[in-house]
Amino acid sequence: MTRIHGPLAHYAERLHRAAGDTHHVASPLGAWLLLALTGPAATGGTRDELTEALGTDVDVAAEVAGALLSAPHPLMASASAVWERQPFEGLAGWRAGLPERTQRGPLPDQAALDAWAREHTYGLIDRFPITVRPQILLILASALATKVSWAEPFQVAPADQLGSGSAWAGRLDRVLRTPWHGHLCWIATTARAGDVAVHAAPARPVSTAGGEAGMLVVSVAAAPDVPPVDVLAAAQEIAARTATAPDGYRPRQRSLFDLPLGDTPLWTLREETVRTFARDGREERTRAVLPCWSAESRHDLTRAGFGFDAAARALGMLMGLANPQHEAVQSAVARYGRYGFEAAAVTAFAVATGLPPEGVARVAELRFGHPYAVVAVATDSAGGPWHGLPVYSAWVAEPQELPEDELADPPRQW
Repeated sequence: MTRIHGPLAHYAERLHRAAGDTHHVASPLGAWLLLALTGPAATGGTRDELTEALGTDVDVAAEVAGALLSAPHPLMASASAVWERQPFEGLAGWRAGLPERTQRGPLPDQAALDAWAREHTYGLIDRFPITVRPQILLILASALATKVSWAEPFQVAPADQLGSGSAWAGRLDRVLRTPWHGHLCWIATTARAGDVAVHAAPARPVSTAGGEAGMLVVSVAAAPDVPPVDVLAAAQEIAARTATAPDGYRPRQRSLFDLPLGDTPLWTLREETVRTFARDGREERTRAVLPCWSAESRHDLTRAGFGFDAAARALGMLMGLANPQHEAVQSAVARYGRYGFEAAAVTAFAVATGLPPEGVARVAELRFGHPYAVVAVATDSAGGPWHGLPVYSAWVAEPQELPEDELADPPRQW
């Protein structure tokens, strides 16, 4: 499969630059995947715009998105869906090219969309990021979610270990300290953020047919005056290099013996006499302290630059819309604690039109309030001997009360 680290890093920079220096969490991958799914619908200049936004050819991006959504990572729940107010014939070809796991169907109501968000994010996101309204004709959505435990949990330290220059030290009582083994800590040099402090915590891996699947959560801190977008860019590079390198490798690591002793906002470096088996008699030891944190963010991706304006034109053309409107939003949450990490993001993209003309609708609510018949019929898409065969039938004349043990949602026995 084509590697998308470069295109994804560029997309992440645009998203985080728009979010600025406020406390936030995002899933650039979630937004990129959703945009990539629309790519094959585009032609001409719109296709060029999507190529620019995705950072790679739209067909390549769609292939990558399909592969990722078709074979989810064992520690990452993922889902995608497309809902239409009515089936648009012009979308048939594009719809058929979506990943097989992509849910398809009529446009749900708000309660059903909220339930979809909860179901596919372990309950971390309670509400779908877009509100259904009459103008919306189509919604395309993606969801990513993770809940992992650290392979080695953190220890606990007093908050003053963050250093006398840290404003957080006076606001907190306790922070996290890396265990004696299992985590990676080092000082790295980067092109955009200078020397940075790096901490990498591995999640407890799970066994797969080919070996093990895991997750690495990498924290990177730069000098206080370095712009957040540059620190995030450096973190993207270091995290990708660390996760794909041999165990224990620390990319762009600086030797502690090349740095001056003393205090900085990022570390305290001291020298002490120890007994060591190092060949040159010089040993390097690094630990880290960092706070717990959580974040909840909402990102407006509707503006130009994120590519969804071009995606709306591409789908709108197939839907027969002269001037399609659109809305693209991502809701993201994350929590980083002593024992593990959890995060989720739901990205939603809606194509809309003006309000339709007023008309008349008749709504029927059917009531089975007197004796009625029930027939259970077997089906077989291959047309076998069971296909269409009535298997059970009943006449319902004595209804029963709903059992107490079925009041749970879902019932325990189901």
